[in-house]
Order: sequence, then C-alpha cells, then structure tokens
Amino acid sequence: MSTSAQQRAIELHSRDDLADRRRARMLRLFIASFVRNRTAVFGAVTIIVFTVAALIAPLLPTDPLEQDYDSLMLPPSVEHPIGTDSLGRDNLIRLIHGGRVSLQVGLLAMLIATTVGVTIGLVAGYFGKWTDSILMRLVDVILAFPGLLLAILMVAVLGPSLRNAMLAIAIGFIPPFARITRANTLSLREKEFVESARAIGGGPIRIMFRTILPNTVSPIIVQASLGMSYAILIEASLSFLGLGIQPPTPSWGYMLSAGREFITLAWWLTTFPGLAIFLVVIAWNFIGDGIREALDPRQRRR
Repeated sequence: MSTSAQQRAIELHSRDDLADRRRARMLRLFIASFVRNRTAVFGAVTIIVFTVAALIAPLLPTDPLEQDYDSLMLPPSVEHPIGTDSLGRDNLIRLIHGGRVSLQVGLLAMLIATTVGVTIGLVAGYFGKWTDSILMRLVDVILAFPGLLLAILMVAVLGPSLRNAMLAIAIGFIPPFARITRANTLSLREKEFVESARAIGGGPIRIMFRTILPNTVSPIIVQASLGMSYAILIEASLSFLGLGIQPPTPSWGYMLSAGREFITLAWWLTTFPGLAIFLVVIAWNFIGDGIREALDPRQRRR
C-alpha cells in the first residue's frame, strides 16, 4: 500500500472513530436528559410494567374467558384483586390480556403509519413538483377526517375486527408522519452533504433513506411516541362502541362498555379499565414530552 493510500485509510479510520465518539456522546446526553425528567421516567416505568404484564399474559394459569357463576360481580378481594364481572370472570386477568391487545394494536398501527407516512414524505419532499402535489393532496384528504371518525367509518365498512381496527388507526396517522418528513426533506435536500452524496453517484433511494432519513429521525420518534397514546385511545373507543375487538376477547374498551350497565352496582367494572387507559395514555404522553426535551439542545442546557 502506497503512503498516500495509507494516509487516506488513517484519515477515514479517524473520521469514523470521531463519528462514533460523537454518537456515543449524544446518546449519553440524551439518556441523562431523559432520566432527569421525572414525569418521563414515570411514563417509561409505567409502560414497562404494562408491557411486561402483557408479555406474561399467556403464561398466567387463569383463562380470561373462564366463567364462574358462583362468583358473579364479586368486589375486590384477596382472591380477585379487582373483582369479577357479570359472568364471574376475573377482572385482573382480563385487564392484563386486554392490555396485550391495546399495546399490540398501538405498536403495529404506529409501525404501519410510520413506514408509509415517512416514505410518502421522503418521496414528496425529495422529488417535489407534481409528485409532491399528488401525494400531499392524498394526505390532505385523509387529514380532512378526524382520526376517530375515520376509524369508525373504515371499521363500519370493513367490519369490526382486530386487523381492521389496527388498519383504520394506522391510516389515520399517516398524514402527521408524511408532513413532518416532507418538511424536513425540503430543508435538507439542498444541503451540502446531500449534494456530496449526489455528486459521488448516489441514487434517489439511497440518498432519501441513507442520507436524509437519519437526519429526520428525531421528530419522527417524538411523533410516534405521542401517537401511541392516541392510537390506544382510539382502539379503546372502537371497542367501547362495539367496532373494535369483538367479545369474548378482552379489551379495555369492551370492559368499559360491559361495565357501564352495572356502574351503580359494581363500580370496579369500569374504574379499573378506565384507570388502565388513563395511565397508559398519560404515560406515552410523558414519554413523548421527555424525548422531545431530551432531543432539544436548548432544553438540555437548562
């Protein structure tokens, strides 16, 4: 190897090492800033607890569908910590299994919405002109409908089921991701590092996904974390209206709907599912706020 080639290799190695150290430093700053935010930590711990409970739900010995007509609407006790429902089913077991459904719908819906929305935003922002106009007008059509109303409309047309509810929620969340990604792509596509990638022969797909996308991840992560809370809320609303998860599969929204008939006789039937929805929704909001502040250098300096 010639001297110039050796020097070039050393420079590349030093540059990569510097980039690695910079990324590690940014990660440490992010974690330190996030941990200092008490509400964000509370949200993270809450979501971890619900997630662990959802993961171990299939391992629990009690069947959430098992009926016991000798234990109808029992109040909270040692044997049944949050009571039983009108068919004698243990509410705690059903609450845990219902959390599994809600978290699954929220995560998959956000994954679909993020993938589709980010792709639309990248293509529209990078190519511009008529491509931008067509794609963003389609996004505006979706944005014209409120999220819950669009989900109700789609589920009413396609039929109530877990898959249709998840798809309906995902479609409603495509516009925010598309608009955020497009705005960042428009500001980045003429930057020097993008021009350099284009000059060395990088194609549009490589530039969009390898050069521009990594620089737009921060707002996308914040939007996804905040969107999780709304997605879970929409899923609970659909189940409450009978358009989401169908009985006898337990879900928080359906448990609320079934318990409202006995709200004056058995307060626990609606209190605990409602509390679970409240905690998960507010926890995701806390996490989203914590991530936004941790990714903002001005907030970190405070």
